[in-house]
Amino acid sequence: MAVKGKLSPKERRALLKILTYEKVRGKPIYYRNYREVLRGQLEPEAIMGSSGIQAFLIKVLVEFLLSILDRERYEILFNELGFLYKKGSWRNLDIAIFEKEKVKPYLLEDKLIPVAPKIAIEVDTKADLSRYRSFEEYVHEKTQDLLDAGVEKVIWIFTRTKRVMEAEKGKDWIIHGWDKDVEIMGGIRVNISELLREA
Repeated sequence: MAVKGKLSPKERRALLKILTYEKVRGKPIYYRNYREVLRGQLEPEAIMGSSGIQAFLIKVLVEFLLSILDRERYEILFNELGFLYKKGSWRNLDIAIFEKEKVKPYLLEDKLIPVAPKIAIEVDTKADLSRYRSFEEYVHEKTQDLLDAGVEKVIWIFTRTKRVMEAEKGKDWIIHGWDKDVEIMGGIRVNISELLREA
């Protein structure tokens, strides 16, 4: 429901908590267009939902991964999983591939996951970027945070430019088009253009 009238300080704090997309070094990053919610122009759900292509691409990627990964060894989690990588800092992950034994103790808890996935796959972002100089600055900061926290590989898929960025610790980050294969892990490759055509 959209906000009606002026918010009390307590109501504003409660709403801002709902509108927090991620937290980095104790500072919140809100959902894009969160100010419109605070002004009563949009409902929270209107800014928290995925676009059609974002949701569809995540769905087909998850289906592909479920069909090809060793499910005895790996767990695939998705739907903006909260990854707590240090005190006061957590990131949302669109798709995360975990070693099953490491993540198993946390799967039935109503808490953020405190262990790093092997692979993180991001499709665009819903973050408000007003505190960043550019979209790239946000992407690079989040990628570096994830790598520093122990994620082996971070893959970004950008729907507007039809580009993929692959980042691994200690290696040059590479950017290429959707028509080139992306190595997810261990020789498992996917071609975004082909995957979408087949879907």
